[in-house]
Amino acid sequence: MTSYGDDATVREILTGTGDTWAVVGLSTNTARAAHGVARVLQRYGKRVVPVHPKAETVLGEQGYASLAEIPFPVDVVDVFVNSALAGEVADQAVAVGAKAVWFQLGVVDEAAYERTRAAGLAMVMDRCPAIEIPRLG
Repeated sequence: MTSYGDDATVREILTGTGDTWAVVGLSTNTARAAHGVARVLQRYGKRVVPVHPKAETVLGEQGYASLAEIPFPVDVVDVFVNSALAGEVADQAVAVGAKAVWFQLGVVDEAAYERTRAAGLAMVMDRCPAIEIPRLG
């Protein structure tokens, strides 16, 4: 199995890249994985910005319909969308000046990974920050 994002990259994104995380696919549906992961990120001091077509307020944070609509800088874009849509989100993350992109477990797009890394962003793919962050100690 190929690893997309070594442990050093995981640590850097979680501890050094910045604390504003746009969570693409986060909605008010508490049964979805995005909701649980966003709660964990908040517990570890991250500001979670919901990005979803409905632009709902989630976990006390104003939502936006797209990355481009967020009126402040975003450090990390955490992607909870189908792999077929994830590459476009990664390209949008580059366009808005994010520092890193994180594709959740099961979200894999090798071409997007290469494009994002080539643009100078850190990237992790097919891993979960809610699993990785407690491991940092």
